[in-house]
Amino acid sequence: MTTNRTDSSNTDFRNLVKLLDADLAVRNGDDHVFYDQFNKIDAIKHCIVIYIDKLPAACGAFKEFSEDTVEIKRMYTSPDFRKRGLATAIVKELESWAGESGYSKAVLESSLEQNEALSVYEKSGYYRIPNYGQYVGVDKSVCYEKKL
Repeated sequence: MTTNRTDSSNTDFRNLVKLLDADLAVRNGDDHVFYDQFNKIDAIKHCIVIYIDKLPAACGAFKEFSEDTVEIKRMYTSPDFRKRGLATAIVKELESWAGESGYSKAVLESSLEQNEALSVYEKSGYYRIPNYGQYVGVDKSVCYEKKL
């Protein structure tokens, strides 16, 4: 396993995000347009791609949410590489990078229907918080927070 810190111009990151978006379009159904507007990847400075045998296998990113907080975004593991702990590795690397960059907290939003993702976040020490920002009042969204 090789971990690459990069930005959103990275071709492998962009290709993994295309797969993520296709998956989310199916999972979110009619709600996809709402969620998609908050998931643009132009100019994200902090992205991770994990490679297995030189193949891009998983990705994630963070963006500044506030002065001391980042928002974890664009988490995805290719189906061929699931159940290997890659999502947990991405979360840990993003948290390390955010801490090195001076941030003290991370937040994220996910769908209640993404049980695999929720499990990763909870096992990684994230705790549920009231929905924030654009997710307030969105029944299918669940928000989490963790002090870094």
